[in-house]
Amino acid sequence: MARETWLLFRHHLRVTLRQKAGVAFGMIQPLLFLVLFGPIFATIGTWETLVPGLMVQLALMSTGLAGFGVVFERSSGVLERMRVTPASRLALLLGRVLGNAVTMTVQALLLVAVGYAFGLRAPAAGLLAGLALVVVLGVSLAALSYAVALTIDENLFAPVMSTAVVPLVLLSGAFLPMSMAPGWLDALSRVSPFRYTLEALRDLFAGHYATGAVAAGAAVTAAFAVAGLAVGTKVFNRENA
Repeated sequence: MARETWLLFRHHLRVTLRQKAGVAFGMIQPLLFLVLFGPIFATIGTWETLVPGLMVQLALMSTGLAGFGVVFERSSGVLERMRVTPASRLALLLGRVLGNAVTMTVQALLLVAVGYAFGLRAPAAGLLAGLALVVVLGVSLAALSYAVALTIDENLFAPVMSTAVVPLVLLSGAFLPMSMAPGWLDALSRVSPFRYTLEALRDLFAGHYATGAVAAGAAVTAAFAVAGLAVGTKVFNRENA
């Protein structure tokens, strides 16, 4: 399975890299928020608060919409042809997911680099730990995105996922910490796993490692990744049976 995953990963990564415009456009919105909203936010907060929020937004918009690729493959017959190969169904999923994770990591590094140019001063250890956490989140989001794409009508995927991303970004506290929100909104945001990931990221970027927020964020993100991969694998097994 490892060899099959590696071969599929290389294939999907090459396909993604050929679509340079798509990779660039996936990066535009977080960068626009960083450049146009960041200087305003810096008057009431810190870059160590804003940049982690934009990284979560990037994960939701990049890997969360990864299912677009499999929608095209299903409609064009590529996925149907893969069904007759002896490749592991888990490898069919992981090859795609890991390719999406690499693309998102490059986008996140660019976002952080621009953040440093504006004033971000996250410690190296916190930055690396935060990137690892975002990669795990991206893997789980990509797996779920593929599961959704294979479950619903292909014409519904774009409007459903695009509509879902906006409230998920807002409820995570990407732009302003949810502690500033009214009580009912703060309580509602606690249902979202992305809030816990983001709070852990902010602590890591501030150089705080042994905190309850970091522990909770790591645990919730890991559980979300296990659930996402389980759902994605189950759907791929069903679709390729």
